[in-house]
Amino acid sequence: MKETDHAPHDGWRRLVVLFSAAGFVEAVFWGQMGAFTPLHLPRLGVAAASVPAWTGAIAALSALLGLPFLPFWGALADRYGRKPIIVRSFVAHFLAGLVTLAAPNLAVFVIGRALMSFALGNSGLMMTTLAERVPVGRLGLAFTIMNTAAPIGVFVGPLAGGPLVDRFGLPAVLALDTALLGAVITALILGYRDPYRATSREPLLSMALDSVALIGRSARLRALFPALFFLFAGWMLAMTYVPLAVTALYTGRDPGTTVGIVLGASGLVAVVLGPALGALADRTSHWRVVFAGSAVCVALWPLPALAPDLARFTVAWMVLNGLTAGVFALSFSLLASSAPAGARGRVMTFAYLPVNVGSLVGPAIGSAITRTSVFAVFPVAAAFTALGLLVLIVAKRARVAGGPGAARSG
Repeated sequence: MKETDHAPHDGWRRLVVLFSAAGFVEAVFWGQMGAFTPLHLPRLGVAAASVPAWTGAIAALSALLGLPFLPFWGALADRYGRKPIIVRSFVAHFLAGLVTLAAPNLAVFVIGRALMSFALGNSGLMMTTLAERVPVGRLGLAFTIMNTAAPIGVFVGPLAGGPLVDRFGLPAVLALDTALLGAVITALILGYRDPYRATSREPLLSMALDSVALIGRSARLRALFPALFFLFAGWMLAMTYVPLAVTALYTGRDPGTTVGIVLGASGLVAVVLGPALGALADRTSHWRVVFAGSAVCVALWPLPALAPDLARFTVAWMVLNGLTAGVFALSFSLLASSAPAGARGRVMTFAYLPVNVGSLVGPAIGSAITRTSVFAVFPVAAAFTALGLLVLIVAKRARVAGGPGAARSG
């Protein structure tokens, strides 16, 4: 395949804005679905005692079904270009929104949630495009801006949607989400010029399997993907059950609004910490900042479980989640710098795989451990993060495929 023929730094700021806005809207949809599904399940006939188990099971299922297709999205992007594959992901979310807002029962709602998993792979392709166009000295900042937009959306979405859910129910919020997703689809079609051209005509199955083999042949990537999985599986576990933790501490008449305020407040911290960590990493070392941030997270994870009231729980979650979101956003630069330049697109298609698998494993574990208390998820998250930090040390010491020149960040 050959590189694009445009000047590498042309229009990179506009592209960061477009991709960040698209990721923000996608995350608003994802965040509202995650935050308000536990409140919506009783309206679909789920008994109150079964809500925690169904919450974890639905979250795990919505992460599972799309995983086998991940290698094909990268192969299709290499064959036909990145733009149609990126747009495809937002069409999948659009269809998921339509099905869930019209769902008359639990079965149809679960089908709608499952459709969301077919949107996987878009962020990696966006980051591959940025890695090719953003100046080296601004790559950490660009990655954290784009990838902080998603955590912010996850929390701003519930903040804005909570009062609507309390008054009109989840379907009203999902109707607004589908309208926003439709606008994103239009903006990407009209506002994103994709001059990338590929010359490979290998069979798609061979290209997809080679995408997996690329990771297997790199000692750095073989360790880095599991490290990021452990780092963020605990985050996905905790995030799934924060709405239930909030409602356990709050006994008022507006649970949706309260959940939205708690999640939205933590998003404000992510707004500050994400770009700040990115700028710091560009001046020092991306690896060093990820190491330090992860170590602090290990120490902070038990705090929400120890909070005696909603106010102190909210403060603990704000600080912890904001820092985790910043580390998450910066972690993608580690993948981009560790991938072979000629195959970066296919490798980066898997960029969200660790958090996708975390979204499967974390809630699945949560379905079991929350039978005693929903607050049990927080110390378990600490254990996951500590293990991820240890594996991350192994990854840093491993050889980078393509030699020392392959890395763009220290």
